[in-house]
Amino acid sequence: MFRWIPILVLLIGSSVQAADPFNKTTQEVNQKVVKIFGSGGFRGVTNYSTGILISADGHILTVASQTLDTSELIIHLYDGRKMKAVVTVTEPYLDAAILKIKEGDKKPEDTVGLNLPFFDIKAAAAHPRAEAGDWILAFSNQFEIAMRNEPVSVQRGTIMSYSKLRGRRGIFDFPYDGEVYAVDAITNGPGAGGGPITDRKGNLLGIIGREIKNSLSETWINYAVPVNAKIEVQDEDKKVTITMPDFIERGMKGTYKPARRDVVAVGIGGFHGIRFVPNVLDRTPPYVDETYPDSPVAKAGVKVNDLVSFIDGEPIYSISGFNEFIKRTRPGMTVRLEVRRGDNLVSIDVPLGEYPKELQPKAVEPPKK
Repeated sequence: MFRWIPILVLLIGSSVQAADPFNKTTQEVNQKVVKIFGSGGFRGVTNYSTGILISADGHILTVASQTLDTSELIIHLYDGRKMKAVVTVTEPYLDAAILKIKEGDKKPEDTVGLNLPFFDIKAAAAHPRAEAGDWILAFSNQFEIAMRNEPVSVQRGTIMSYSKLRGRRGIFDFPYDGEVYAVDAITNGPGAGGGPITDRKGNLLGIIGREIKNSLSETWINYAVPVNAKIEVQDEDKKVTITMPDFIERGMKGTYKPARRDVVAVGIGGFHGIRFVPNVLDRTPPYVDETYPDSPVAKAGVKVNDLVSFIDGEPIYSISGFNEFIKRTRPGMTVRLEVRRGDNLVSIDVPLGEYPKELQPKAVEPPKK
């Protein structure tokens, strides 16, 4: 009797593995997924995300999140290798970015011969669009579940719909408002952005988006931007169409130029009255250390220890980023700050003023066109 027990266990184990129709697919797709580690790591802002390999030489497609806002970007490959990477180009209107793996002291463009498994974007874009009810697999490093050679998480779900995105970050509209796949897998979590959704055979369908809310229903959205996404935007005096395949193709070649947004001259900007904590790190979080008496922020209600998270809908990840934004403002303008106060996000309108003479910074020359 006891001799039959291990035989039964082996039979059961083998039958379970054989019954899993996605085992081969998940193993193959996992090899094309990378774990990204970068900026963040303080309260409310993660320092990890997900990406997919789009070339054998180490080009990576991911979302344009705060994780990329660092000079020390680290990639963990499926086989456990830990490598540096740099951001080569971003397109805010697609909320997408392309990274390139960097080997040692080599320049990113000289990194060849890695021979990594990757998604063929051109083939993926030509693949028929998924329809409502189709099964999908969602891969991501959500909640930092994986390090080095550990596989990322996989969720099985279905396509719920294919429709326009109406999302927001905090209280502000999200820059991408094109078509998305709404899925019934729980993908709207920390670190999931940039991971792939595929069909049951591992064909790439789209990229998991960042954490946002539906502006119509005030609910979190589980969605993915299609690999053949396109969006029409205003580029200075004309309208242009931006597509994901074109962004990726030209981005890998180094010839892509992001669409220009409204540009204003850079000067000293308007006076706000915040004094931040010492800016000693490469990306010091913009925590408020003090507000000057009778300054615009003091009157508006900004408090010590507030963390500035957004200005006019733009995410702010560092003191340097805040200062760069302010340089493009003028006295008399009103900016909307969204600050993290404890566990809450608080929105505050701040009418900018003129700098007091004793606090006036040096002006910066406007950029030449």
